[in-house]
Amino acid sequence: MSEYKTYEYIWLDGYKPEPSMRSKVKATASDTAPDWSFDGSSTQQAEGGNSDCLLIPVETYENPELPHSLVLCQVQSADHSTHPSNSRAAAEAVVTDEWWFGFEQEYFFTNKNGTILGWEDGEPAPQGDYYCGVGANNAVGREITDIHLQACLDAGIKLTGTNAEVALGQWEYQCFGNGIKAADDLWVSRYLLYKIAEEFGVCVNIHPKPKTGDWNGSGMHCNFSNEEMRTNGTEALFSSMCDKLGEVHAEGIAAYGSDNDMRLTGLHETQSIDEFSYGVSDRGASIRIPVYTVEHNWNGYLEDRRPASNADPYKIVSHIVGTLTK
Repeated sequence: MSEYKTYEYIWLDGYKPEPSMRSKVKATASDTAPDWSFDGSSTQQAEGGNSDCLLIPVETYENPELPHSLVLCQVQSADHSTHPSNSRAAAEAVVTDEWWFGFEQEYFFTNKNGTILGWEDGEPAPQGDYYCGVGANNAVGREITDIHLQACLDAGIKLTGTNAEVALGQWEYQCFGNGIKAADDLWVSRYLLYKIAEEFGVCVNIHPKPKTGDWNGSGMHCNFSNEEMRTNGTEALFSSMCDKLGEVHAEGIAAYGSDNDMRLTGLHETQSIDEFSYGVSDRGASIRIPVYTVEHNWNGYLEDRRPASNADPYKIVSHIVGTLTK
């Protein structure tokens, strides 16, 4: 048996407005994943005449069912400075483990030609039966979501649930974590979803409005709390936090994913992108105060409903924590 171990390095490239995920596999006798390099001129992260970029491992995920250990990396320039495309470094500087995050990642399964899974013969019946639906007419791609859920759990990523969403071919999973690792786990959970869907010849679309018309878009609601919110909360505390986020609403929208104006219209359980509001149990608000929080004597969490499904979780947590700790 070979003494070599294999590591699947994962990183974010320099494409805009959102990065894509890249990966390559290293075989090495090292017991831990070493720093590595790659050709940044092929990923919009360097020029051809000075193309080396560095992969710095930040989190390793072990799953005995996978062929390689998964290694999430930050990108540095050749001189070991933080690369401009590296949004993790800024998040790590402000986010501590006191902060808990629960991301609700929505997405559509599509065929390789871009058609939504289950829509091959045209637009299906209007939404209504699909949310948490059962049956071949109401849910497609369930086998992929089930495998994805187990793969994440086996790798130590805390997915707390998954469900069919309001459109045929649309799904959601919930990813919970502490501190910067919450965002790390969300990125790796996306990576696993792409890889597993790849085995079925299916693609994953995280655009916030892949189908126009009377169909819900895809978001990535972010539930968050810190120690004070969980154990020493008051109505005044939660209102003040919402007000702080409202004061920098435009900055939040800028950090929360491209084409979000197509989703945040004031319809389909959203607030208009140009307005900010908050309220108890209000899914049409920018920030929802869960009834759980109120019923527990204002000890709990908030849900930011503005982030789009394609948002960078590092930018989300940077904005929330950076705003609320000023």
